Amino acid sequence: MQFGLMEMWHAMGYLAKSVAILLLSLSVITLYLFVERQIVFARAKKKSKQLAPKLAELLKSGKIQEALTLSSKKEYRGSHLARVTSAGIKEFLEGGEHGLSLEGQIETAQRGCDRASNIFMQELKRGLTIIATVATSSPFIGLFGTIAGIINAFRGMALTGSGGIGAVAGGIAEALITTAFGIGVAIIALWCYNGLASKLEVFDAEMDNAASEIVDFFVRKSAG
Repeated sequence: MQFGLMEMWHAMGYLAKSVAILLLSLSVITLYLFVERQIVFARAKKKSKQLAPKLAELLKSGKIQEALTLSSKKEYRGSHLARVTSAGIKEFLEGGEHGLSLEGQIETAQRGCDRASNIFMQELKRGLTIIATVATSSPFIGLFGTIAGIINAFRGMALTGSGGIGAVAGGIAEALITTAFGIGVAIIALWCYNGLASKLEVFDAEMDNAASEIVDFFVRKSAG
């Protein structure tokens, strides 16, 4: 018996084939989510880089309303800098309209920045739970296929009445294939998850810095 991929595929039982197809589907989903998140992250970075110098110039000139209008534009909706900035300025101005003190306006601006940051982080994390689930569950799914392969090996022994390697080779092969496949999918998912998680930490730090800069701007404004 030859042990090429096609030969082993044909030798596999229906249950083991189902496990292999499921693992293949999970790997495709993982790679799709990874690429989709990378596109979202890249867009957020690009939009924020375009916005940052314009926003800094407006705030430096004390044009708060213009800064709010700019950061609220639809074209910057995917920018984490725009989200945090617009939320902070909006809360600051609305606080003033409701008669809050400057200290109260600054506090409400800080809370607005924090809320916007948390909401945007949840948007950025979309799909990461699925990738993490694939990473943790794939080895167990592969193990399920391994058990099916071992059962198939014993069935081969029962049908032939022989305990030789030829009777169990097919079942053992499919058991090892599903195990390896499950581990491989888990490794891919884990790499994807860690890569995205590290970028999320950068976004979180950048939004914290943006919120801090907005609050500091209002503090300086109130002091002046």
